[in-house]
Amino acid sequence: MATIKDVAKLAQVSPSTVSRILNEDPTLSTSLETKKKVINAAKELKYNKSKKMSKAIFTLGIIQWFSEQQEAKDNYYLKVRRGIEDFCVKNCINVVRTFKSNPNYLEQIEDADGIICIGKFSNEEVEKFMSITKNIVFLDMSFHDYKATTFSLDFEMAVNEALTYLIELGHKEIAFLGGREFLGEENDNVVYEDYRKKAFIKFCEKNEIDYNKYLIEGRYSMESGYQMMNEILEKKQLPTAVFAASDQIAFGAMKAIREHDLNIPEDISLIGFDDLEMTRYTAPALTTLHAPAYEMGQYGVNSLFAASNLAIKTTIKVKLPCHLVVRDSCMAINE
Repeated sequence: MATIKDVAKLAQVSPSTVSRILNEDPTLSTSLETKKKVINAAKELKYNKSKKMSKAIFTLGIIQWFSEQQEAKDNYYLKVRRGIEDFCVKNCINVVRTFKSNPNYLEQIEDADGIICIGKFSNEEVEKFMSITKNIVFLDMSFHDYKATTFSLDFEMAVNEALTYLIELGHKEIAFLGGREFLGEENDNVVYEDYRKKAFIKFCEKNEIDYNKYLIEGRYSMESGYQMMNEILEKKQLPTAVFAASDQIAFGAMKAIREHDLNIPEDISLIGFDDLEMTRYTAPALTTLHAPAYEMGQYGVNSLFAASNLAIKTTIKVKLPCHLVVRDSCMAINE
């Protein structure tokens, strides 16, 4: 039977280092590479695993609904993933990452101890994931029931804060540029309910704002934002403000507004959603809602890891708050 000394010899470290790594000593300062060497050596020698060592060699599967190319264009989901992976590095968790666009992607995570799903998935896909393990968390997707633990954004609170800000500036003609997301069922493309749109309509109805003439939906992209804004600008009566459901849509809208020889915010005020890094460098700097994407990843993996260690089976539904970041793309209307 292998001993700590055997593991230490194979990993080329001291026995005390092996003991501290396998027991997750928080005072130990060592590299991730050293931690991996010790864990792999323990696996190879089939070292008798204590409860803490089982925790140390936890394998997490990450399923992303975006392709790798799409993720490179959208920093929001990249931030979510980085939040997860930074936690895994600190806690010596093995990560197996796959994209839904990959062939046979489910085979890559079939031996995972837990799974985190990032994005939007169909009912059929959700059932497949849950057949692999019940230790599962969905990020940026919410269910009407509690079939699994979910972390998503509090869209209603966020939209209310943005629209209240515009009303306080005197805006009553407010456009909504949204996007449709498709779950991709096997025989049909099912549209995922857009909670930003739902919150926008609810707020407008409550505050007697006529939203129908300025509500347009496309895709969550700069190209779609550009097209939707052009459609708005072709109308005889223009809105005084625009709420874009993502920063990417807002970037496209900015280009369309400039091409029509209009100024932001003098002619049209503009608010985005996400608080991507680029919002600080647009001209003018974009007022937007900060979405805690990185924190969502951290909370999600922390919850999954803790539930696994404590054998917790009760699912939870968490909504993370967003907050308005006021910059230069909005101004008060001169009566």
